[in-house]
Amino acid sequence: MKLFATFLFLFTATLFTAKAQGIVSMIEQAGDAQIQSLLSRYPAADVNKDGTLTREEAITYAKAAMGGGEGKAKSTAPAPTQANVAYGPHERNVLDFWKAAGEGPRPLVIFIHGGGFTGGDKSKWQSSSELGRLLESGVSCAAINYRFRKDASIQDILRDAARAVQFLRTKAGEWNLDKTRFAGLGGSAGAGTSLWLATRDDLADALAEDPVLRESSRLQGAVLVATQATYDLTRWESFLGPADPAWWTSPNEAAEFYHFTEKADLAKPESRLILKECDMLAWISPDDAPVFINNRGPEGPSQDRNHYLHHPEHARQIEMACDAAGVKCLLAGEGGADPVAFLLEVLKGVEAE
Repeated sequence: MKLFATFLFLFTATLFTAKAQGIVSMIEQAGDAQIQSLLSRYPAADVNKDGTLTREEAITYAKAAMGGGEGKAKSTAPAPTQANVAYGPHERNVLDFWKAAGEGPRPLVIFIHGGGFTGGDKSKWQSSSELGRLLESGVSCAAINYRFRKDASIQDILRDAARAVQFLRTKAGEWNLDKTRFAGLGGSAGAGTSLWLATRDDLADALAEDPVLRESSRLQGAVLVATQATYDLTRWESFLGPADPAWWTSPNEAAEFYHFTEKADLAKPESRLILKECDMLAWISPDDAPVFINNRGPEGPSQDRNHYLHHPEHARQIEMACDAAGVKCLLAGEGGADPVAFLLEVLKGVEAE
């Protein structure tokens, strides 16, 4: 209890002092309960207003507050050029688009929010420093919403994201975009989705009646913050060890992720194709885009659900698969930790400032 009181004191002190690195380290090592307890005192830290304070949100809030902000990272980004543009039939199949200035077709970075596929919203990116920096560097940006798990299985949610990418490519002429220079940036669920888009074989179907589906679904680069290595959840125990059953919302949560009924369904032969479809590690191949990963956090056995979902071992599994395939993979802390610089390098030809 004494340690927890110190944690709260330091978090509060961060609002007025320059102890950012210490508090960030403490948040990285804190348990879920400790992080959630901060929400009642600092509701503005819950940027996506989903009622859950994630580790990423707590760190962002602490850093912004230390710099004199009001709980949001400073951004020079304007309002979207196009807002709530529908890319599919569901009410959450919408995106925002920011058009960057510059000569010739512009590269595009697509922001994908997190929230465990149960919450979150594209609006969180409006206040991000990454958005402002990319626009200032001549990179257009988009932020997408997608269906939640109550309405769709993970395999269909991933297809929502793919359709958003394909839709954006259909807008290349109208919105002055370079179809060959698309990248993704996401946190947690958005990071895993970005990884899937960067590794999954192209979904373009030249014979499709729908012109959107004729476009490429591939990304040319991806930034992954607090990512998962694969959405074949049956593989996690092999590299993370067993999860505490108390961490799951129900004994069948892993099966329900795919809209199966019960855990036993995961072992059925007809389920294997679905699990493979969602397995980013299995999709990694030599023609994939470079990735930047930031899963910095405590090592060792997982301490809680949040640690299990975002453990540094997820990043190492991706790195090993990329190394085996000859794909560039940069972990934060190795050769720099600036995701925007990484994106500008990937989207070469952009005049970085």
